[in-house]
Amino acid sequence: MSSSEDHPAKKQKLDVESKVIGTHNGTFHCDEALAVFLLKKTNAYATADLKRTRDPAILDTCSIVVDVGGVYDESKQRFDHHQRGFTEVFGYGFKTKLSSAGLVYKHFGKDIIAGRLQLLLDDAKVDTLWLKMYKEFVEAIDGIDNGISQYPTDIEPVYRGRTDVSSRVGHLNPAWNEPFDAKTLDSKFLQASSLVGEEFMNRLDYYANSWLPARDLVSTALTKRTEVDPSGRIVLFEQFAPWKEHLFELEPLLSITESSQPLYILYPDEAANNWRIQAVPASPSSFESRKALPEAWRGVRDDELSKLSGVEGCIFVHASGFIGGNKTREGALKMARLALAI
Repeated sequence: MSSSEDHPAKKQKLDVESKVIGTHNGTFHCDEALAVFLLKKTNAYATADLKRTRDPAILDTCSIVVDVGGVYDESKQRFDHHQRGFTEVFGYGFKTKLSSAGLVYKHFGKDIIAGRLQLLLDDAKVDTLWLKMYKEFVEAIDGIDNGISQYPTDIEPVYRGRTDVSSRVGHLNPAWNEPFDAKTLDSKFLQASSLVGEEFMNRLDYYANSWLPARDLVSTALTKRTEVDPSGRIVLFEQFAPWKEHLFELEPLLSITESSQPLYILYPDEAANNWRIQAVPASPSSFESRKALPEAWRGVRDDELSKLSGVEGCIFVHASGFIGGNKTREGALKMARLALAI
């Protein structure tokens, strides 16, 4: 990395072998720390040097510039968001104004994801993960850097949280009364870029290797639900997977109407070697169910519940009716079918 220099520099032509990423020097923030990390994960800028400066003459020599320069122009590889009149958002329903992190991610994110996972750029998984990573990781960095409140400003939080990745990056800057020089700041910036970048990659790996396979399982189970019960109201998983978020996102994509929405989910509880029946909530964060298990079953257990329901192998039904258990798959399915009819 080139150290920060603000003295005049002669403009030079850069060939493909000597690309340079430019960003501002001085105090650093999470957005350009992530932007630089992401650029280094692209084929175009993987071997690029880094210059941290605000000198326009030096920035002019850079192949790409982020978070400084007052210009957003993809054709010129300039990605700043501080200029008057800048209103760029990610799109796809997202309304948070982009920072340099969001700008770089919007234009280079799909390439980075495809490269990381060894997928073709037009693979549907790339699009799904690109949107997911923006929602779950990048958007918050955009919002914080642009000073956009996460909640209405008239709500006073009951406690302070300073452990988000933007705060942790900010804390890597030297304190106001701590001696430092340009070399120290450049070193700290690289540390910050690595911190937020590694967290980004860890999150991407999770969504690619855990979240996405769960989504596939839920999608398959939803398309086969009429094989479980002709009503389509019961979904069965042969293995447990996190399902709530996926179910609510996939229902409209699969054109599942309200009248045929699943009411009960069946899955094995491998730790207890039995089966669970769970009522689908009214919304992803709701404690209310679309159709709770029968009121007469709630809070009843074991043989008493089996006698009451007429289903062998019953274990329990929670007092709120949102979940129950049976010793076998067949028993759980019988409970679900009976619950539909009550």
